[in-house]
Amino acid sequence: MHFSIPETETCNSDSGGQYVAYSIHVNGVLHCRVRYSQLFGLHEQLKKEYGNNVVPVFPPKKLFTLTPSEVEQRREQLEKYMQAVRQDPVLGSSETFNSFLRRSQQETQQIPTEEAQLEVFLSNGQKVKVSILTSDQTEDVLEAVGAKLDLPEELIGYFSLYLIKDGVDGSFSFVRKLQEFELPYVSVTSLRNRDYKIILRKSFWDSSYDDDVMEKRVGLNLLYAQTVSDIERGWLQVSKEQLQQLKSLQEKVSKKEFIQLAQTLKYYGYLKFEPCITDFPEKGCQVIVSAGNNELNFQVKLPNEQIKEGSFKVTRMRCWRVTSSVPFSNGTGSPNKSEARLELAFEYLMSKDRLQWITISSPQAIMMSICLQSMVDELMVKKSGGSIKKLSRKRQSCLVRRSDSQQAVKSPPMLDSPDGSREPIAKLSSKLSSVSLRGISNSSSNNDVSAEDFHGNYAFEGIGDDDL
Repeated sequence: MHFSIPETETCNSDSGGQYVAYSIHVNGVLHCRVRYSQLFGLHEQLKKEYGNNVVPVFPPKKLFTLTPSEVEQRREQLEKYMQAVRQDPVLGSSETFNSFLRRSQQETQQIPTEEAQLEVFLSNGQKVKVSILTSDQTEDVLEAVGAKLDLPEELIGYFSLYLIKDGVDGSFSFVRKLQEFELPYVSVTSLRNRDYKIILRKSFWDSSYDDDVMEKRVGLNLLYAQTVSDIERGWLQVSKEQLQQLKSLQEKVSKKEFIQLAQTLKYYGYLKFEPCITDFPEKGCQVIVSAGNNELNFQVKLPNEQIKEGSFKVTRMRCWRVTSSVPFSNGTGSPNKSEARLELAFEYLMSKDRLQWITISSPQAIMMSICLQSMVDELMVKKSGGSIKKLSRKRQSCLVRRSDSQQAVKSPPMLDSPDGSREPIAKLSSKLSSVSLRGISNSSSNNDVSAEDFHGNYAFEGIGDDDL
């Protein structure tokens, strides 16, 4: 996740005084506005639970009113603090941190806790209405959708909720995957734009997991609907002969055979992004990026109108980062393309002794980063013998009590933890002595930023000579 505090504003308090409010953006979209005292309260709670050695240093209090330059300095310090907390594997996934963000989101958008109907769409355009609380978090809503569809509990972890935006031609683009620190009802309602919707899609990349999903009727139907939709949208490369075979299987309602044939098609299971700009192989090239099969696929339009295609394997990306070149100033929180220029940059092992930075300028840069991270997570889990499944545990926070007296007590779908007893992965640095694997904080690229902005890639360390 990309946390930023691009702006502050002066607000009037209930007592008649004034205070500075800090706008926290998550993935380029306004998530909440908070006061310094609220962030300090979060810091104190984290220290109490995890200790001074784990929690980052918090910007100190000032006895006197801050000057404009001091306000800006504090804004920068708070932004770095939030980024550091979120990227810490313990603090960033803690219920203390995530519940703070959920509570702040609800307070900022001034949406009271009450029962509501939320529309969630399936890939075929079918609408599912679920009864939820406006304060239900992502895992609650996902479980409610699963229950409405009669999706077996053990398959819920194979699916996720995504925020999408409808296009004028019937297409849609992915905005982001909904996270544990947000309230889906508040997230979509606060945008005040019916073009934004929540959709249910599978959340894994390895097509071998399809077999697990297809064992159950509802899972098979969901996967079938998504596959048909992706083919109709032109996301998969299909020959005339294959298209005829697929139509024949559709007519016979042979869903499993349809999916199995689709699995053999190029780009099966990929997410396709809107046309954007890249600096590879040269600056200013138009490109269509797709994510899948543990890679980013580029279809590049060169200045001479020639189209070239190539793929960048996630295992050969040493690290990546997302940056925004223009601060957000729109208080509505709507992800407007004119608000900021987002860029995804990754350092790629081009050959045995050469690393190179490649940049993509796209409003969907953060969604691309999320895809990369989930591919890495899945790769690492699979290498360690893990699997996708639903883990149950009671939350540390108070249980949410619903009108039907049910209690939400389950954790979000997640991947099994790696097996600690397995043989450690060989470090790439031991195989490629000619490559300088310098510290991330010393990486040289345009508009270099601090180490906190980088996503280190553990899968990169595990590649072997055969991958080169």
